[in-house]
Amino acid sequence: MLSNRARLIVKTMVLTLLGAGLIGAVIGLIVLRGGFYNIAATQQHYPLIYTVFEEGLQYSVQNHARDIQVPEGLGAPEQLLRGAAVYKANCIQCHGGPGVAPLKQGMSMQPVPGPLVDADLNWETRELYWITRNGIKMSGMPAWEYHLSDNDIWAVVAFVSSMPNMTQEDFRRMTSTGAAAATVTQGEAP
Repeated sequence: MLSNRARLIVKTMVLTLLGAGLIGAVIGLIVLRGGFYNIAATQQHYPLIYTVFEEGLQYSVQNHARDIQVPEGLGAPEQLLRGAAVYKANCIQCHGGPGVAPLKQGMSMQPVPGPLVDADLNWETRELYWITRNGIKMSGMPAWEYHLSDNDIWAVVAFVSSMPNMTQEDFRRMTSTGAAAATVTQGEAP
């Protein structure tokens, strides 16, 4: 049993925490309803916002992708060419590539889409698949599961995973119009 002094201390702590929570909620509501936070795509988020979102993104993707099985033989030459065609048609505009800058549309997004040249350093293959398939809320990254076949998603993941070892010339050659057109006609329909 707690003494009167201990009960008073616990009661004071609980009321202080509740009061601080209430004050925080009121301040948050004032900022929200007052429209004080600038959500324009021309303004960067505060560093704290980026930190919270990035950490949440990492944990969410790790959690949701943990049961995905990477197919055997991922990264076969014909699959990489197919992935290069899919990447050129759908990804290069926002993410660019080795020696290729994203288009203006990609650079004007907030948050700015990250380069995928080193994506395999931050993400496991199954996590890249999950992100590509499901997209990311409030980032402009679409859910490609509604636009691409599963084979095309795995092909682009294989291509992105191989990008760190590519030179600018390798990237240009693989995404060239001739190579891309040849693989698009051989690929499966979504």
